[in-house]
Amino acid sequence: MTSLKNKKILLGVSGGIAAYKACYLVRELIKLGAEVRVVMTPSACEFITPLTFSTLSKNEVIVDVFPDKKGNTKTSTWHIHLAQWADLFVIAPATVNTIAKIKNGIADNALTILASARRSPLLIVPAADEDMYLNQTNQKNIAELKLQGVHFIETEFGELASGLTGFGRMAEVDKIIEKIKSILSNGHKDFTKKKILITSGPTYEPIDPVRFIGNRSSGKMGQALALAALYRGAEVIVVTGPTNLSYPEQIKVIKVKTAEEMYKAVMKEFPKCQIFISAAAIADYRPKKIFPSKLKKGNSKLILELIENKDILQEVSKIKKKNQVVVGFSLETENEIENSKLKLKKKKLDLIVINNPLKEGSGFEIDTNQVYILNKTGTLKKFPQKFKFDVANDILNEIRNLQ
Repeated sequence: MTSLKNKKILLGVSGGIAAYKACYLVRELIKLGAEVRVVMTPSACEFITPLTFSTLSKNEVIVDVFPDKKGNTKTSTWHIHLAQWADLFVIAPATVNTIAKIKNGIADNALTILASARRSPLLIVPAADEDMYLNQTNQKNIAELKLQGVHFIETEFGELASGLTGFGRMAEVDKIIEKIKSILSNGHKDFTKKKILITSGPTYEPIDPVRFIGNRSSGKMGQALALAALYRGAEVIVVTGPTNLSYPEQIKVIKVKTAEEMYKAVMKEFPKCQIFISAAAIADYRPKKIFPSKLKKGNSKLILELIENKDILQEVSKIKKKNQVVVGFSLETENEIENSKLKLKKKKLDLIVINNPLKEGSGFEIDTNQVYILNKTGTLKKFPQKFKFDVANDILNEIRNLQ
């Protein structure tokens, strides 16, 4: 993509000395054919005036949440309209304060309100003094936003406004432009009019009112798949076991606890979907008997009789139609490729995503994954370790290649 013709870029500018660089960014975006709208935090106006951005973008600049009190008041849901308008939301520069607000869902100015209402991918370009940028809390906020599918351009090493030298310089305009091109070239709405059903997280199989059989799945991979599919235009339904994760309101979320509840939800939703991705870590067995009250200690020979849960992927394959794509996950600690080939064939899958939790950077409860993707024709692709959101896009790309 050499131009950004007709791309709609929403640029957020927060209050740091690097705000002047955003002027050059607007100018380059306009040159490449993009339409640019700018929203500023009140503190950004201390460094550069809204008039400058308005002149460069040839559009009104938004600073205040509420209309002025000098005349008549006109109601407007500008934040919703702009959020729906944008193909990409870029915040450059993004201060430590703004990053923290977005991570924690605080919407107390025009920029953070738009961040909470957005329907497009978000690119954050931080800028701060080195000690602020490398602060443990800021780095944790950045890591958690990356997991949610937010794109970042890391700061550069160099001379800072404080006179010190270190990390924290805002990335140069040409690097930001290239990142914008990359996101938009991989972010086409190529799943528009597709309905995607995703299972996510663990299942809990109760033993008594207190204890259960479960696993360490965090649901992070399923969440990443849901966000990536949403940004690529799909209508997304997530059936999730117990997790602490949240989803945008545009995603339909069905919360379950047990494998049986997940099975019923999937069987209800699957006939209406074109794509099913089974990313949940579903318990293979459940206790035959659930004790009505908490089991007391003292019985050294407690024996739990287990019965097998329904295999959701196997059941789905029985009712799958020709135009539906079914994707499974294979978590293996040995012979992962051969075991996954057998699983793909037995369950009549179109794709299977293979990973080994014993490998560094893979598996449960972490932000990254390293996978193989095997399709029904026998083609096997190995991918490097990536954030789970990027893995999700790799999976969607392979699904798209099947269609």
